Amino acid sequence: MTLVERFFKYVSFDTQSNEAATCTPSTSGQMVFARYLKEELEALGLEDISLDENGYLFATLPANTDKPVPTVGFIAHMDTSPDMSGKEVTPRIVTAYDGTDIVLCAEEHIVLSPARFPELLDHRGEDLIVTNGRTLLGADDKAGIAEIVSAIVYLQEHPELKHGKIRIGFNPDEEIGKGAHKFDVEKFGCDWAYTMDGGEVGELEFENFNAASAKIIFKGRNVHPGYAKDKMINSLLVANRFMALLPDRETPEHTEGYEGFYHLIGVKGEVEQTTVSYIIRDHDRSRFEERKQAMQRWVRQINEEYGEDTATLDLRDQYYNMREKIEPVMHIIDIAFQAMKEAGVEPRVKAIRGGTDGAQLSFKGLPCPNIFAGGLNFHGRYEFVPIQSMEKAMNVVVKIAELVASR
Repeated sequence: MTLVERFFKYVSFDTQSNEAATCTPSTSGQMVFARYLKEELEALGLEDISLDENGYLFATLPANTDKPVPTVGFIAHMDTSPDMSGKEVTPRIVTAYDGTDIVLCAEEHIVLSPARFPELLDHRGEDLIVTNGRTLLGADDKAGIAEIVSAIVYLQEHPELKHGKIRIGFNPDEEIGKGAHKFDVEKFGCDWAYTMDGGEVGELEFENFNAASAKIIFKGRNVHPGYAKDKMINSLLVANRFMALLPDRETPEHTEGYEGFYHLIGVKGEVEQTTVSYIIRDHDRSRFEERKQAMQRWVRQINEEYGEDTATLDLRDQYYNMREKIEPVMHIIDIAFQAMKEAGVEPRVKAIRGGTDGAQLSFKGLPCPNIFAGGLNFHGRYEFVPIQSMEKAMNVVVKIAELVASR
């Protein structure tokens, strides 16, 4: 099975995760896919294959050298985003893309155009895998899984390439922030690992946001509007007053690079009670803490204005910037950097404006930077992945395995 054939097979599984679920994996389709992958890895002759009740699949490619070599892991997630359907994905290949519009669905007038997505022009002449315009593609992160498995097959077929013990791990529920929660780092047994979950070719990431969630519940007092003077407290208006306190330029649509933000992700309410939900993000840990303190200060201000216990804040940390865990072991970045160079890829070190399983795993004791998987426009109908980008990602995995052994 080729890399592309493997990817096409993988995206045929419906593996959307579900943020509202309380079980792991959050959807049954992820376990169906995990069982398929387990059978594939068994057929390939890998060792120490395990699939636990939570959908975490581990396997080993044994070392083919006698000298002591660190054990390195490669990780990717099986779920796709709940933002758009991943059911009945029907990808197709646009061969030798010529730089013009790609009609994804003529019936619904859905077009992947370089006018809206200029990054398409960086891939003229390449073969693009696109959607039918009705679903996402699933390159996030089934491209990563296909690349890892294909790299393992390549190493098996080329025993002259010496490598140490390699562990691979496929986990559920990354898209809902729970991918690393039940990941057994001790059982995985690696010195370090890489998530194959980045985007454009060359991306190498070992910085990410510090992240927190904030849910504020505003209590109102509902009385007949005809007799409401000096009695009614409209929780919707109180919530609106709170939202007006936040800086209007520190939002995702106004920030880039290392700039943090407050992101309003939900408002639900009526006169009696309103709930407002935010996520808080910043790369700098001190500024991150300041943002959380500001959120607490604004809640206190609302309570001073409208009465004690009008607003109640539930503030929770989600994950932290992995940089502080990667900096003491920067040789793992150097190896990935050199591997890209040897694979003909220009490394592009950048900070993630988001988070990955690798961030949480790094804080669980497994240093785990992130490497490109090649896809673009994740989580929607305009998602695509160049075949050549997937091939380069696969080659980077192979090169890392070689370099770890040679060092």
